[in-house]
Amino acid sequence: MPTLTRWSIKSAMLYLIAAMAIALVLAAGRLWPLPGWVGRLNPVYFHLFMVGWVAQLIFGIVYWMFPIITRQRPRGSERLGWAAFLCLNAGLLLRAIFEPAVFGSEAAAGWGWVLAVSAALQWLAGLFFVINSWPRVRDRYRGE
Repeated sequence: MPTLTRWSIKSAMLYLIAAMAIALVLAAGRLWPLPGWVGRLNPVYFHLFMVGWVAQLIFGIVYWMFPIITRQRPRGSERLGWAAFLCLNAGLLLRAIFEPAVFGSEAAAGWGWVLAVSAALQWLAGLFFVINSWPRVRDRYRGE
């Protein structure tokens, strides 16, 4: 299993644990009175689960298991794969940290640009993933 795949799967599992912990806190808010900021964790839960767990797991497995094109570069560009990994995680962490603050406080409203950077990083991660994976779907193995 490639190193990038191992890192992606381990990161995905950490995001799953974090998402489930937030889900537990959100559910506890229905039983006990919790601070108001807890309600602002709902979008964070969704992003950690769908982007952190699901998308990252897919990225890692695809990098590892999709058909190879050539023997020299069976998985495409390793650098592009790592760029996708780094952009996805940087964007997701920025979103997880700043989204509750930006939408929960007037004082933090000036930090909305961080969410735009977060979205751009996640978009770039998806673009890098598609660029790196597309030839493995489109072409046949050339035996090179």
